[in-house]
Amino acid sequence: CRSFMILVTLKLLWTLKPPCRTFHRHPRLLVSDVHSQYESVRRGEQEIPKYFNFASDVLDKWSEIEKAGRKPTNSAFWWISGNGEEVKWSFEELGFLSRKVANVLTKVCGLQKGDRVIVVLPRIPEWWLVNVACIRAGIVLIPGTSQLSAKDILYRLQASKAKCIITNDTLAPAVDSVASECQFLENKLVVSKGSREGWLNFNELYKNQPADHSCVKTRIQDSMVIFFTSGTTGSPKMTEHSQGSLGFRPLLCERYWLDTSPSDTVWGITDTGWIVTSLASLFDAWALGSCVFVHQLPQIEPSVILNTLCRFPIDTMISAPTLYRMLVQADLSSYKFMNLKHCMSGGEPLNPEVIDQWKSKTGLDIHEVYGQTEAVGIICSVSKGMKIKPGSMGKAAPPFDVQVVDKNANILPPGQQGEIAVRSKPVRPLGLFTEYVDNPKKTTESERGDFYITGDRGTMDEDGYFWFIGRDDDIIISSGYRIGPFEVESALIEHPAVAETAVVSSPDPLRGEVVKAFVVLSDAFSSSDCESLTRDLQEHVKKTTAPYKYPRKVEFVRELPKTITGKIKRNELRAKEWGQM
Repeated sequence: CRSFMILVTLKLLWTLKPPCRTFHRHPRLLVSDVHSQYESVRRGEQEIPKYFNFASDVLDKWSEIEKAGRKPTNSAFWWISGNGEEVKWSFEELGFLSRKVANVLTKVCGLQKGDRVIVVLPRIPEWWLVNVACIRAGIVLIPGTSQLSAKDILYRLQASKAKCIITNDTLAPAVDSVASECQFLENKLVVSKGSREGWLNFNELYKNQPADHSCVKTRIQDSMVIFFTSGTTGSPKMTEHSQGSLGFRPLLCERYWLDTSPSDTVWGITDTGWIVTSLASLFDAWALGSCVFVHQLPQIEPSVILNTLCRFPIDTMISAPTLYRMLVQADLSSYKFMNLKHCMSGGEPLNPEVIDQWKSKTGLDIHEVYGQTEAVGIICSVSKGMKIKPGSMGKAAPPFDVQVVDKNANILPPGQQGEIAVRSKPVRPLGLFTEYVDNPKKTTESERGDFYITGDRGTMDEDGYFWFIGRDDDIIISSGYRIGPFEVESALIEHPAVAETAVVSSPDPLRGEVVKAFVVLSDAFSSSDCESLTRDLQEHVKKTTAPYKYPRKVEFVRELPKTITGKIKRNELRAKEWGQM
């Protein structure tokens, strides 16, 4: 009888609380599992490690936590096509597949540590696999927006001396048209379901590779990613980031700007060529063990964005202000977001009225972030829990000491306008770019005194909040894209109708600002048919350079304002556009 009672009791206990083979710790504690080994570095008690690799020291650590059953049942990567296709990977699966891709790059293509690869792909899973594979192999990845023209690709291949390019069927013809001029290019990989003459098929190759690749040993200062900036008075510069600046940095700032956990899902709605995609949808999200959500989005449509937020458990969303301007124009009362609780905006200033409209229609705040390619994307941010001051881009984001300085690099008091700068001496902070590759002059010019100068003007208030005023140079920021006028002017001047031209920013209610071209016509052309000539010039620029750079506004003028030495006064034209004179 006693034995029977014991059995009944055990069965009852089993029913009430069955034994569980997996035990999930609190998400914050899980993050500590990965970050704890660097706690002494964060406190300044120990120096930054000499060797570090994001794939082995972060991604593989999350894979081990998964295998031990201690991570919430949340994927590492979740991709949807919008047409019913779906891909989900755990950290273990991400590791397995990325090792296969690393073998393609090293064994098939013969690439070695330090070699450079240009990757121009839309929002498809292969982009993430190639990124992780390059990190594993110590190969330097150079991302590019999928809107690059043949001329853009040629410049990037020649300037970077890349030995390999990876793209899809859409851009492969553009690569083929310039490949003969690229002496360093040895391999062309196409992400395609079919074969293409002269190209290696990425999909077929990686599926047939073994998954036993050993991660290379990389130093923390080794080059990991190179981003091309927008040119101002010249061609785009190559901005180099190391294993430390992109991979190790988020480990020292546990909460940081993204502030997510292993149970969160993050959706970054930005182009794969932007540094913010590398941060929000790769390094910073995965450093915190979060799930990276991706929608292929061949085109940005507000209804698709809103329906996705309703259908999927997305906790955090980050996008350019243009998207929020589009979304607030919709009838948001008919949408109920499943999980969304944290919204972020970056790439350009967001209008305070849009922040107010989003708040009133959804109950959610928009947290602004401000940054540059040179400073790992995020220099200032409005983090969770911070008071939101509409129009402000927040406070300095770790690990940066951000100040407003004058032309002599003296720190200015609150309220006084100057240049936004990041302290770079005596110790260069992790997150700041290493250099402009092959351009020591520009690297030197970017610093003044103890600071890296961003080229943006602004103020800081008494509470430490920064306020953006405008660019110190001629960069145009439209829908989050940074466009250098030099490239647009160079494209326009090739047209036989253009004798002279100047390109500046012009205000736009949806995109913040757009490209406007002032054009002096050649003698053989007349502005009598303005509409036809404008369309012709716009189409010419779209074909010559990336489509997003074309001038949405064109004004024909008799002459351009110039200095005594003959330089065009872009600042005067820009001031006129913005009603400042």
